Amino acid sequence: MLQLQQADIRNRLLGALAPEDFTALAPALERWPLRLHDTLFGAHEPLSHAYFVETGLVSLVAATEGGRIEIGLVGREGLTGVPLVLGTDRGPFLGIVQGGGEALRIPASALREALHASPSLRDVLSRYALSLMIQMGYTVYASAELNVEARLARWILMTHDRLNVEAMPLTQEFMAMMLGVRRTGVTAALYVLTGAGMVRASEGHITVLDRDKLKDLAGDTYGPAEGEYERLLTEA
Repeated sequence: MLQLQQADIRNRLLGALAPEDFTALAPALERWPLRLHDTLFGAHEPLSHAYFVETGLVSLVAATEGGRIEIGLVGREGLTGVPLVLGTDRGPFLGIVQGGGEALRIPASALREALHASPSLRDVLSRYALSLMIQMGYTVYASAELNVEARLARWILMTHDRLNVEAMPLTQEFMAMMLGVRRTGVTAALYVLTGAGMVRASEGHITVLDRDKLKDLAGDTYGPAEGEYERLLTEA
């Protein structure tokens, strides 16, 4: 059994829990490697676990006959398995590791039992569920209203927030899939961003050079959801 200390936890949700709620969850938590491009759970399939991300990044992906597109991002600010928080056992999206790292995972049954027993735990995780819905709403808005360059700027900012590394391991093929555009569209957008000194692209990696310029390009599709997350977590 892991001997976990709440003060050492990197996941912000686990760190924000009341000590008694963390103590109740801790015996059921296990460390789990997040390997790049692994699928953690399928669409419309019962969730066996929820994953509190410590390092790395998980994409929530909608898959149709026409292809795949990312509709949500989960890093150390959150967890996968929001359907469990909302009282059901599955959702319509895939969970794909976009950035390798590590998570603390908990069996779905153990999380359900803890949620049933603790109103304060339900409150914190429900607030996160709302923040994820807000993030998804702004993703829909960005997809409908922004050009590819601005959407890519927003996506790079969100990924950079969660990976917190200088050179992010991102290929053009993967970015195209996540944004739901052709690779040629990503190539052209990266040309604009690199030419403006916002990022540097080299051999499957993206390095952020100027976050302020990226924010200006993304406009109000980046920032409001992040601010709501901070407000909701602070008020929990």
